[in-house]
Amino acid sequence: MNMNSSNPWFRLNLTKIAAALIVAVLFIQAREPGISASERSTLASRFHFVRYTLPHDASAPSKTVRVVHPSLKRISAWISSVGAGVAAGDLDGDGLANDICLVDPRTDQVRIEPAPTTGDRYKAFDLKPVRYDASTMAPMGCLIGDVNEDGLLDIVVYYWGRTPVAFLRASGIPGHQSPLTAEDFHAVELVPGEERWYSNAGFFADVDGDGHPDLIIGNYFQDGAHILDATASGTEVMHNTKSRSFNGGSKHVLLWKEGHGGNYPFARFEEIKNIFPPEVEHGWTLGAGAADLDGDLLPEIYFAHDFGPDRLLHNVSTPGHVAFTLLEGHRGFNTPASSVLGRDSFKGMGVDFADLNGDGIPDIFVSNIADDYALQESHFLWLSTGDRDAIKHGKAPYVQASESLGVSRSGWGWDARMADFDNSGALQIVQAVGFIKGKINRWPELQSLGTSNDSLISDPRLWPSFRPGDDVSGHNETVFFVEGADHRFHNIAAEAGIASPMLGRGIALADVDGDGRLDFIIAGQWGDSYLFKNESPAAGNFLALHLLLPVNGGPGNFQERAGHPGPDLYGRPAIGATATVHLPDGRTLSAQVDGGSGHSGKRSTDLHFGLGTTRPEAMLQVDLAWRDATGRVVKKTVPIHPGWHTIVLGQ
Repeated sequence: MNMNSSNPWFRLNLTKIAAALIVAVLFIQAREPGISASERSTLASRFHFVRYTLPHDASAPSKTVRVVHPSLKRISAWISSVGAGVAAGDLDGDGLANDICLVDPRTDQVRIEPAPTTGDRYKAFDLKPVRYDASTMAPMGCLIGDVNEDGLLDIVVYYWGRTPVAFLRASGIPGHQSPLTAEDFHAVELVPGEERWYSNAGFFADVDGDGHPDLIIGNYFQDGAHILDATASGTEVMHNTKSRSFNGGSKHVLLWKEGHGGNYPFARFEEIKNIFPPEVEHGWTLGAGAADLDGDLLPEIYFAHDFGPDRLLHNVSTPGHVAFTLLEGHRGFNTPASSVLGRDSFKGMGVDFADLNGDGIPDIFVSNIADDYALQESHFLWLSTGDRDAIKHGKAPYVQASESLGVSRSGWGWDARMADFDNSGALQIVQAVGFIKGKINRWPELQSLGTSNDSLISDPRLWPSFRPGDDVSGHNETVFFVEGADHRFHNIAAEAGIASPMLGRGIALADVDGDGRLDFIIAGQWGDSYLFKNESPAAGNFLALHLLLPVNGGPGNFQERAGHPGPDLYGRPAIGATATVHLPDGRTLSAQVDGGSGHSGKRSTDLHFGLGTTRPEAMLQVDLAWRDATGRVVKKTVPIHPGWHTIVLGQ
């Protein structure tokens, strides 16, 4: 066909041709650069995981959707999309983070059990507070930490329908392995009264710098709501806009005040109110976490918000006095608003911190909705610019790098974890994905909700129907991003044997067998949860650190030895402590002891560094920094060999 400008057909269809060319060019530009099958196979050859199903209590009554308030019944599947959580830690004192706290929404049990493959060290058991009404309450997640600072790990469970509860270890000897039972834990109310909270995120952090772990809880629905009460009247409240909703539940900061062990353990926290401005206080929190970003050993806080901007807060607290200032990124002429930290309109659901670019400052990965042919927001990879001084001036020194590094898209994201699974010295990213699984695709209805009038969406009776049987990103597969030779990350989950279709929620990290290879557990929503046992064939050398603080508030003595904690060397997790490892080739690796950052998954408090080809006999210089029990900043450099080490950070 003659395509010159004098051709009548060409002149009549010029607009259509131009439009088609523009669409074709934009489609090509929008496609992510790929790698060949052989390159994918080469990347995947570094990893091997074996999947084990976590035991399910088949004797307990099971369900697949929650009973909800009458006004929420038409969207019961949406309301029922969260509640699976998992944490890993050393509850029985054998020196390994091989004990699991699993929240299973099928039974609403909080189950304590040994990780698969780690032996039948005790029988699985459930934890339940004294004040619990199964018709209006449900557990959402758990934290493992030493709440009363006696050297024994405790468990904090947060809920929908009530305030969080601490289950304090009531018996046992620190450093000694002993069979666990439910009777070993004593339930303690952390908040007086009978308030109704709807919590979806919680973590430990020394917020005010006094040397003791405080507790931060982020709520989703409004405090005092009746979300799970099928007999209540009225109308429950949903988000009041699609992009700037500030009508959600409250943030709660509980400062540690005192604690003691023994047969009747005790811990007391004091809630500090009126800390955050309304646009922070009432964001709809699905993920939250803390990390020291400016080097003063006070943790900054990141809140991942649904239907509104995430928030990064600079910590300017002093002992007993909590204060934060808001940090926001800089928007350039060509920068979309949603690529500026603190200005986004996405659906933040999980957050993790790790030093991805090697500048010694934690970078931040945030899961959003990024599902092809559905809703393509973008996951966030906030990459540090290295300008710590900007924080003093209210600027967040981070740029959005997820698209350029290949991690912007995958599915409907939840928890994500950055870690070195093959001990190569580089980090990978594992991500839980998937929303509602069924047979009827409801993405068209959800997209119509996204284009509806903001004034309508706070009333759940005006929402499209999302009931059992409906599907919204229900067949997403677990994601595993690995950096390729092109310096972009590629999802090789299928090649690595990880890409199981499941509604993943929380991800816990731990080396459950102490072999120097990180394993991970994914909590499944309305389905099984799995341990992915790391049996990567050519994993490099590693350095793993149990960083502990002396118990009972004492100064203690600085002690270090190779191996795991034991009866003569124990303590409480040094949450917030930092470690910087100097490698023989001049590079440095850094990490901080995490107190529970994420959505509903909690990594162990052990620090893990992949050392690549570093020789086992090499002597490594490790810079340690922490706050002691008085809040004083202490720094020390220690020479240690690769492998496992326990260090009590005393005087």
